[in-house]
Amino acid sequence: MQKKVTVGITMGDPASIGPEITVKTLANADIYKNCNPLVIGEAAAMEQAVKITGLEEIKIHAVSSVGEAVFQPGTIDVYDMGLVDMSVLELGKVSRKAGEAAFQYVVKVIELAMAGEIDATVTNAFNKEAVNLAGHHYSGHTEIYAEYTGTKKYTMMLAHGDLRVVHVSTHVSLREACDRVKKARVLEVIEIADKACKELGIENPRIAVAGLNPHSGEHGLFGTEEIDEIIPAIEAAREKGIQAEGPVPPDTVFSKAKGGWYDIVVAMYHDQGHIPLKVVGFVYNSLEGKWDAVEGVNITLGLPVIRVSVDHGTAFDQAGKGVANELSLIHSIEYAVRLAKSKPVQKGGGQP
Repeated sequence: MQKKVTVGITMGDPASIGPEITVKTLANADIYKNCNPLVIGEAAAMEQAVKITGLEEIKIHAVSSVGEAVFQPGTIDVYDMGLVDMSVLELGKVSRKAGEAAFQYVVKVIELAMAGEIDATVTNAFNKEAVNLAGHHYSGHTEIYAEYTGTKKYTMMLAHGDLRVVHVSTHVSLREACDRVKKARVLEVIEIADKACKELGIENPRIAVAGLNPHSGEHGLFGTEEIDEIIPAIEAAREKGIQAEGPVPPDTVFSKAKGGWYDIVVAMYHDQGHIPLKVVGFVYNSLEGKWDAVEGVNITLGLPVIRVSVDHGTAFDQAGKGVANELSLIHSIEYAVRLAKSKPVQKGGGQP
């Protein structure tokens, strides 16, 4: 019998909505049918979140190793790091202490995955300012994972249902992003995208490569990056048997992908890929003053471990209110399980 996938879930910034949406997610017994979830964070923060969400039937089980977890619905196993005094931490505020803790949760989940003790990792949001205040100068989770796994070639994939986007560059200025559109990098991301789709069970992925400029440069009228860098990368990918098309004008490529024309889109920079995914996945209800849906997931491709993340921030303005939407975390866990099941389960990890 195949073992269940064990998923390590970082709690995110202790002052954020992370603990609350984690409790809401793991209060759903169906999660335990598909995986063994283990939260990496603070047992005290999770206890507090249980009270905030009103889900007081949920029990928090503090552990100091994966082997101590019980993986039973109604009980949330927490790998208790003991880094924060929740009695003095102010929710919804940036702090060095919370940033340090959030960073250490990420380091620990990477260590567990690299050691084969868990099969996949899922990350809640941390606050970049808080992490930098703690002396850890990274632009996001992706760069931490890359350094701590020794990974040189990687990219971010956003997904909402069957709409998937990967990026040539992410957390850099727009001016620098344009300079990073080079043949070698575009080809590298096309190859990573093809591999990722195949791991998701798509036998012959159809990959759309977006242009950088309006109308994909209009044959050099609005820029030459398509001619000089993007088209040569597409041609090189095709020579390797990859079904890459483009450059497709950025103002139409996502509509085509959403309609099923393509399986994945290679975006040239952060906002080119993020904006369409969030338009689809983030639904605000102005009549009720709340988000009806905050969906979509962020997957780092090219790592030796599986990493999926919520595609939203710490939402400090909602922390402590019990109203934060957990859908992105639910979908992140589902994607992590799907990716883990496509690979052989390594040593340790799940239970029957």
